[in-house]
Amino acid sequence: MKLYSYFRSSAGWRVRIVLALKGLDFDLIPVHLLRGGGEHLGAEYAKTNPQRLVPALEDDGAVFAQSLAIMEYLEETHPTPSLLPGDAQDRARIRAFCQAIACEIHPLNNLRVLKYLVRELGCDEDAKLAWYAHWIQEGFRPVEKLLEGRDGPYCFGAEPTLADACLVPQVFNAERFNVDLSAFPKVQAVNAACLAHEAIAATVPALQPDAE
Repeated sequence: MKLYSYFRSSAGWRVRIVLALKGLDFDLIPVHLLRGGGEHLGAEYAKTNPQRLVPALEDDGAVFAQSLAIMEYLEETHPTPSLLPGDAQDRARIRAFCQAIACEIHPLNNLRVLKYLVRELGCDEDAKLAWYAHWIQEGFRPVEKLLEGRDGPYCFGAEPTLADACLVPQVFNAERFNVDLSAFPKVQAVNAACLAHEAIAATVPALQPDAE
């Protein structure tokens, strides 16, 4: 398998966590999101992923895009350990949690949106950071509620699931931009438990081959 990604990409990190939890080997193909205006926007990478986004996963001659789709692909093709456990209702709750982060929070704060705020709308640094913090906090309020009553240190119990793979990178981003997370103790507790997990700890951006 080959993973096209960038060390600080939240979406790429989600997939790295799943690969690590399942003990799967892969070759990293770095795609720098800033160098030369963004390597992901070039014609060469477009041959791999026409959406010109990271990550992309190449497996057995096929290439897959979109982190959530890749994560479910890995779950289906390598079902042990299960990261989407339980019955249909349990799995729906995990998927909904993943989407609350990957579809509701992350798209509003990803790199291309932040660039647009600054370059096209003329936002200064303070305005950009205010935008970032607002949407992180708005998104984490319902996420905090979803973590009530969990039976174990992770999002959905005693073992990590796809939900944890989505949560950890989003918390990292919030902390990187100095967003106040004091109103979200459950989010912080789950994140701490995840980072204490050996496999997840090995996926942090600073430990990646393309880290700067």
